Amino acid sequence: MNALSPQHRTLDLKASAQLAMSCLDLTSLNPQDTEVDIARLCERAQTSFGPVAAVCVWPRLAAFARQQVPPRIAVAAVANFPDGNADLERAVRETGTILQSGAQEVDVVLPYKHLQAGDELAVAQLLAAVRKACPNLLLKVILETGELKEARWIERACRISLDAGADFLKTSTGKTPVSATIEAARTMLTVIANDPSAAHRVGFKASGGIRTVPEAACYIALCQEHLGAAALNAGRFRIGASSLLDDIEAVLAGKVPAPASSTAY
Repeated sequence: MNALSPQHRTLDLKASAQLAMSCLDLTSLNPQDTEVDIARLCERAQTSFGPVAAVCVWPRLAAFARQQVPPRIAVAAVANFPDGNADLERAVRETGTILQSGAQEVDVVLPYKHLQAGDELAVAQLLAAVRKACPNLLLKVILETGELKEARWIERACRISLDAGADFLKTSTGKTPVSATIEAARTMLTVIANDPSAAHRVGFKASGGIRTVPEAACYIALCQEHLGAAALNAGRFRIGASSLLDDIEAVLAGKVPAPASSTAY
């Protein structure tokens, strides 16, 4: 691979930063979150360089978040989070709260432990019930790939999620020791790309542990490789990593020197 000139590296880094911000789900999912915390989050989402794609909060704070941001910023809230158990009633109840809040997106945790235990029926039933409870909302299914670990489990989780009507496949909750990895992302994107019904519709979200623009650029490049440049927008690609916003703003303000390459992975 030929080395890029310093000028081209800088331009590439800034382009990656701008794209990452437009596809960022700015998140606050601390157990003690209050309206004060969410008001601060929503203000942070409206940067001097432009808005993020969405803010992601607990269901109990989704209605408040919707009041704090303009329509161009979506509100997402989590269901079955972060444990991903098979309590169908709880997942549907939380999804109903999100629906009634006026939020646009649901991030639901797939019951990954039940998948590994061989109880695919419980997994499929929970996802189908959540999909039915929010038919007009964007549904992101969190696979918790760091816990599934093996490609065969990740592939199966992808398949069940797509069959249940997922709009996005998401790597992680960000609450486990291992969050997003390039290996898991590649597996997920391959499943999406190889499914004729999903290849031009379903999106991908890398979540957890992504703190710098060069790290985000790796996922941008991987998404482009598998789904094409047309998928590089908030409708098909998201990053869930709130700590990333500081680095994005530093890059766009010209305060971060360009690395050797911001797109190598």
